[in-house]
Amino acid sequence: MTELIDLHGGNVIDSSAWIEYFLDSPRADLFAAAIENAECLVVPTICLFEVCRVLDRHYGEATVAQCLNVMRLGELVPLTDQLAISAARIASKHKLAFGDAVIYASAQAKGAVLWTQDADYAQLAGVQYFVKP
Repeated sequence: MTELIDLHGGNVIDSSAWIEYFLDSPRADLFAAAIENAECLVVPTICLFEVCRVLDRHYGEATVAQCLNVMRLGELVPLTDQLAISAARIASKHKLAFGDAVIYASAQAKGAVLWTQDADYAQLAGVQYFVKP
């Protein structure tokens, strides 16, 4: 079991980590503790889009809806104008794609730890990164 990091702002779970969890992959346990701690869960709404898009390829509509409802147990972070500007600056500074920049900007705005296996975040502050084999 992975030890939770507490930055008082909670935990943001990257889309790829959510997918590992919902597909019950061998890597799901890396993210389970952070995901199952709903009181500390912070969910950028872009993660709903990314996760839904992938899960639709694996599950029927009812199962996908259940998964999305699990994500909604956390505090949802919509893409506001201020968050979009912050994400744009983060994208430029760290050379991140749009979705990755929005997710990281959301974590930073909430003072949350970002849980991920995406190497693009590996060297950034406030990230719990797990190398993907």
